[in-house]
Amino acid sequence: MTSYQQMNNPSNSRGMSGSSGGGNYMDVVSDMPLENKQHQTMMWQQNQYMGDSGIHSGATTQAPSISSKGHGDEMEDESMDTSRMFDWGQDFGQGFTQEQVDEMNQQLNQTRSQRVRAAMFPETLEEGMQIPSTQIHPDQPTAVQRLSEPSQMLKHAVVNLINYQDDADLATRAIPELTKLLNDEDQVVVSQAAMMVHQLSKKEASRHAIMNSPQMVAALVRAMSNTNDVETTRCAAGTLHNLSHHRQGLLAIFKSGGIPALVKLLSSPVESVLFYAITTLHNLLLHQEGSKMAVRLAGGLQKMVVLLHRNNVKFLAITTDCLQILAYGNQESKLIILASGGPGELVRIMRSYTYEKLLWTTSRVLKVLSVCSSNKPAIVEAGGMSALAMHLGHQSQRLVQNCLWTLRNLSDAATKVDTVENLLQMLIQLLSSNDINIVTCATGILSNMTCNNQRNKITVCQVGGIEALVRTIMQAGDREDITEPAVCALRHLTSRHPEADMAQNSVRLHYGLPVLVKLLHPPSRWPLIKAVVGLIRNLALCPANHAPLREHGALPRIVQLLIRAHQDTQRRASMASNSSQQGPGYVDGVRMEEIVEGTVGALHILAREGHNRAVIRGLNCIPLFVQLLYSPIENIQRVAAGVLCELAADKEGAEIIEQEGATAPLTELLHSRNEGVATYAAAVLFRMSEDKPQDYKKRLSVELTSSLFRGDPMSWNEGMGVEDLGAMLPPDEPYRDAMYHPPPHHGSQSSMQNGSHHDMSRSGYDSQVPVDSMQGLDIGSHQGSNYGQLDQLPDLGPPSAELNFDGLDGMTPPQEGPIGGSAWFDTDL
Repeated sequence: MTSYQQMNNPSNSRGMSGSSGGGNYMDVVSDMPLENKQHQTMMWQQNQYMGDSGIHSGATTQAPSISSKGHGDEMEDESMDTSRMFDWGQDFGQGFTQEQVDEMNQQLNQTRSQRVRAAMFPETLEEGMQIPSTQIHPDQPTAVQRLSEPSQMLKHAVVNLINYQDDADLATRAIPELTKLLNDEDQVVVSQAAMMVHQLSKKEASRHAIMNSPQMVAALVRAMSNTNDVETTRCAAGTLHNLSHHRQGLLAIFKSGGIPALVKLLSSPVESVLFYAITTLHNLLLHQEGSKMAVRLAGGLQKMVVLLHRNNVKFLAITTDCLQILAYGNQESKLIILASGGPGELVRIMRSYTYEKLLWTTSRVLKVLSVCSSNKPAIVEAGGMSALAMHLGHQSQRLVQNCLWTLRNLSDAATKVDTVENLLQMLIQLLSSNDINIVTCATGILSNMTCNNQRNKITVCQVGGIEALVRTIMQAGDREDITEPAVCALRHLTSRHPEADMAQNSVRLHYGLPVLVKLLHPPSRWPLIKAVVGLIRNLALCPANHAPLREHGALPRIVQLLIRAHQDTQRRASMASNSSQQGPGYVDGVRMEEIVEGTVGALHILAREGHNRAVIRGLNCIPLFVQLLYSPIENIQRVAAGVLCELAADKEGAEIIEQEGATAPLTELLHSRNEGVATYAAAVLFRMSEDKPQDYKKRLSVELTSSLFRGDPMSWNEGMGVEDLGAMLPPDEPYRDAMYHPPPHHGSQSSMQNGSHHDMSRSGYDSQVPVDSMQGLDIGSHQGSNYGQLDQLPDLGPPSAELNFDGLDGMTPPQEGPIGGSAWFDTDL
């Protein structure tokens, strides 16, 4: 017989609990010879399992030792804990008599079934019945108690099934009658019916029955719309709220015309009604197709903006999320929010609250609005830049990311904002972030905010911005969505402000020159190359940078880029002449004429230094400069004449220029309407005439008099020389600041880094903002566009039958650091 069979055999249990002679079984074990210890152990184990397997007493596998009578040896008891109740040692008589022990053993055996019943089916026991407990420690349940858990679960499941069917049957029978009552003329009857339907909607089975009855849902909507009774409205709205956690319920509400009725309730003074209405509309907007247009047509946007005055943070979080869903991709909605005063209220919320979810949803609305050319200045004027900057140090990465995207969208409209020192300092700190997207946004914002703003330029220079930007470019590698705006920011910081000279030196001192020259090589694209060429031109204004740039190979690479761009323009011009269409010469959003002008302009400044002039002459590019004098573009004429003016300072250069036939075009350019072009042309001719006969110089003086001093011929003195003419040359102006406009490939690069395949197309950016062109680059408009915002649609959260706002926690956006594969862009502009 196995131990399990013995345990379940009452006769065996009783027989082993006490001998026929009234002695205890343990006495038998104690009286056995000491030599047969193995047999003693075996007999004890048999008694242990037969006496109490642990089901009765919940005994653990550790028990005190058993002392043998008459011997000093001890045997280790491995199981029973009943020694806490019975003392099996020599002092047995001190606690209980043998009869008491037998009685206790018998009682435990007789109440075994009651203990099982008490653990598994406590409701079947009679009141007052005392069941002895075998639990030793309250933290250690007995075996019976552990087995009772699945039994209880099964029992509850069966009960729930029975109740579910009862609820479904009850609702099915009651719905037709309740529908009639909801349509009754007596408002008291309607109120009672609405209350009953609300109670039914709290249970899942009856809730399904309600949503599957179009007549019932329509009656609820009608009752909610027509009644003036607060309780009727509350119950009807509560029912619709419960139904909105199911797709079938959302569809039923939508088809029954529930959206206009719910929008009407947004004006209710009753808190609960208002909460029911906004949460139901939120669920509809998230998951029911066609609901967005229905809410717009019902005037929901205007009412939601008014609700932003309230102070319940969870309510505001849902309201702002509704606004974001409605405004995303819909320009009309953005303008309605603007007309309703939305930007000011949203900025106020960002300043006034600390609830992370509310700040996050509000920043998402601002992000959507920030690509609207009408909303953008309104947000900036309301103090949006500083309000968003307040949260850049927040521990929530999704909030920081959304604030940065919004700031980047707004940055081109905030160039005249001066009180942003804290924001600029925070952006410099964020450049050291490990999050690629944060660095991308920070560089874009810095680029735009240092555009044409002296105060911001000085601030960035004083807080270590030059070093941080150079380090960022080094670490970014070939990520042009970081390197390009960083280079643009450096270009702004190295010109047109009192600290510009320091900035030009600082780039060299922080080892930025070799990195910049490297960016002129593949795989850099034309937008980045254009920015680097402009920066090098600014850096060349500092004489100390000439030699390092030359040593790092900047001159031959710039000449290569010039030749390549010029060949491209010539090829396109040839193609255009063979066809009626005149296409713009854009490559990656950059006109090749801009590259020609930028490279020649950089060479113009670099040619100031004698060694650089020798290198340029050795690169055989003077014939190209002469050819560019014939360009129909005035700015290219200007930079070509400028570089020839510098190269003519050396006799070798002047001779080459004359040999290439530059005299004729230069003489023609003396009559240019652009004073800079005419002055440079005159300077080149003057330098070329140094070794010419006196008659030639006299004729040239007459020509210069008639061209340069048309208004005041007496200003020209025949005794003036080339030095005097040099004083008339245009000042060496650096490139004018220009907004950073990411080309189409930036988005795809940003997403490729994290495995996503969405495309940030050019249409994803607002292209309606005017661009400040660079000096000498006024050749049409740049085919770029401003940053657009990144919008995420919330996920479907778990349904909840309770009226609360915790369900908003389920709305997690796609991962934003780095950008997740489901990132979205507002492509409506």
